[in-house]
Amino acid sequence: MEELENIHALLKASLERERALELRVADLADFVEQVAMPLHWVDRNGIIVWANQAELEMLGFTSEEYIGQPITLFHADQAIIGDILKRLTADESIMNYPALLRCKDGRIKEVLINSSVKREDGEFIHTRCFTRDMSAFFEEEKRMAEVLVDLEQSEARLLMAMESTGLGTWDYNPQSGSLTWSEQCKKIYGLPLNETVDFSTFSEHIYPEDRGFVQQEIQQSMKPDGDGRYDITYRITRFDDHSPRWIRAQGKVYFNPEGQPERFIGTVDITESKLALEKITRSEKLFKTIALNIPRSFIIVIDSERRVQAIEGDAIQRLGYLAAGYEGKHLSEIGPPGRYEKTKPLYDRMLAGEQFIEERKGANGDDFMVHFVPLKNDAQKVYAGLIIALDISDYKRAEEKSAMLAAIVASSDDAIISKNFDSIITSWNAGAQRLFGYTPAEIIGESVLKLIPPDRQEEEPEILARLKRGERVEHFETKRLTKDGSLLDVSLTISPVKDAQGKVIGLSKIARDITEKKQEDSRKNDFIAMVSHELKTPLTSMRSYIQVLLGIAKKEGSSFQVNALTRADLQAQKMTTMIHDFLNLARLEDGKITLHKTRFALQPLIEEIAADAPFLTSSHQVVLADCKQIFLYADREKIGQVLNNLLSNSIKYSPKGGTVTVGCEMLAERVKIFVRDEGVGISSEDQKHLFERFYRAKDEQIKTVSGFGIGLYLVAEILRYHDSLITVESTVGLGSEFYFIMDPVKQ
Repeated sequence: MEELENIHALLKASLERERALELRVADLADFVEQVAMPLHWVDRNGIIVWANQAELEMLGFTSEEYIGQPITLFHADQAIIGDILKRLTADESIMNYPALLRCKDGRIKEVLINSSVKREDGEFIHTRCFTRDMSAFFEEEKRMAEVLVDLEQSEARLLMAMESTGLGTWDYNPQSGSLTWSEQCKKIYGLPLNETVDFSTFSEHIYPEDRGFVQQEIQQSMKPDGDGRYDITYRITRFDDHSPRWIRAQGKVYFNPEGQPERFIGTVDITESKLALEKITRSEKLFKTIALNIPRSFIIVIDSERRVQAIEGDAIQRLGYLAAGYEGKHLSEIGPPGRYEKTKPLYDRMLAGEQFIEERKGANGDDFMVHFVPLKNDAQKVYAGLIIALDISDYKRAEEKSAMLAAIVASSDDAIISKNFDSIITSWNAGAQRLFGYTPAEIIGESVLKLIPPDRQEEEPEILARLKRGERVEHFETKRLTKDGSLLDVSLTISPVKDAQGKVIGLSKIARDITEKKQEDSRKNDFIAMVSHELKTPLTSMRSYIQVLLGIAKKEGSSFQVNALTRADLQAQKMTTMIHDFLNLARLEDGKITLHKTRFALQPLIEEIAADAPFLTSSHQVVLADCKQIFLYADREKIGQVLNNLLSNSIKYSPKGGTVTVGCEMLAERVKIFVRDEGVGISSEDQKHLFERFYRAKDEQIKTVSGFGIGLYLVAEILRYHDSLITVESTVGLGSEFYFIMDPVKQ
């Protein structure tokens, strides 16, 4: 008994270690499968044969809707996909090929495709495509280009409107008294272009009857409590012929922080230029419309004095600005305190004629890409600056996620290796260096065959062939060589690697050292086999003695002895079955299990199995469904072991008795073989793990049933060797049905 307890403890410890290893392998496999790069394969007929989750999520399709369909269904431009398939068929590689893909919701995504063909012995197997979604990037580029073009056109139209309508400009400094007129302004006043004018001279040429009114309006506009705006119509006397002329003058006064007027600028034109003013107004509206239709943007125009001429965009408040009230203000007067001094060098560069891009942080921490664009006149002189800020927070987060994934790969304890389809190693993480002993400088660029023992060299072309067929190699156990010539037991998981455009550029291999696990498994199986063999001999002798005593008790008519010896024989039989299961488990894990297939009738085998039922229970009725016409080509002994295990379980998990049915049912050309009970049933959670090695149900009604969780695992493995699958259908409280399906043979 102590030896059995030791066996149980060893098995439990081994199970826990194995579960931990399986969890780590599952995590890494999931990480590689779920990498955030859209990837897909297309066969020689243009049919999609595989796509990862990122590809499906990008287009909005399920795996069933996408895989197996012609790739042309998902391209909006048939000429493009036709050209891509033509090039790939000609063995060309596609690099950053722009294409249009259809989403399930009808949207069109602009993408860049990188693709090449996987060939085997010159035969086209499938393409390897990386798809990079560029829709948002292209949309922003288009909108930015449209903004710049529209702004340039607006500026050109504004200048043309001013020139065509005779609009002049003036600039007056109340502190110094200096007054500057544009050439057109001088023409309106009849002043020679080579002459200058001051405020006194200007005042003298205001029509005498209007002079008081004009001076009063000028003084009113320069009061700090006003809005500083100036718009009046009055008469002047021209300098050349002293003739009167009606004009309209518009302007605005700008104040310093002390409230003193320091600049007064404006325009002047003859009253017939109303149409030109309307054109200018339309240009301003156009700028606002453009700015407001660029999502997540902030656009500002400043003059050469760093005063705001226009400010628009839906990201104004996110960058720490108010939505309005900035026009005419100096940049130092708007935004959070201290911001202008920090960003002043950027404005200096722009107004000096440099066009550049900077990344900046918003007030709430969002990331923005800011374009600084100098606006120049026909003489190439900078007269204003355009600043366009676009929110790139989503892009930055994706960039950070990629960096995080790279860090995970770099710090992984497992060896993560990339190679191309010529088996040349292209990347080598720290885990690979620890496992195999080579530094990246020593191994990158070398053939992966350097790691494969001579007697296993044929594995590499076989693995490549599987990957070219669209298969993913998982948990492939083999041996590999280290730098010092040692052999390691490793488990390999290999999958295609695709770039951001969806093109397959190589293969990623995760290698895990399982030397210790293999040694533990070998020691465990040797131990189990040895102990099981040593236990079988005394148990066989014990059963023989019990059966002899049972025969004597039956002759003597001692009901107590018959009952006691029958129960003892039943328990000894259970022990023999348990030992037999352990031996089968050891043989299975060592790969020593073999099938001895023969043609046999199924009905007699079921009857033999059912004949032992009375020894297992007295409270169950075992019913046989008709299987008389069914013949199988299989290992009769092992199929009997399957049925015996299923029947025994049905009895054990039906503690209140009831009917257990063993039978067959024809499904088209195949036969369904089942064992059905009226027991406690199995929860959906337990059903997921029921056929795993050493799994014990968590349900309280089932946990009390003795066993090591080996029987159903052996059932599943035996059927797997027969190319079949064990399935369970169960409802808690109503019972369960276990069944498998096989191909019958003719009589």
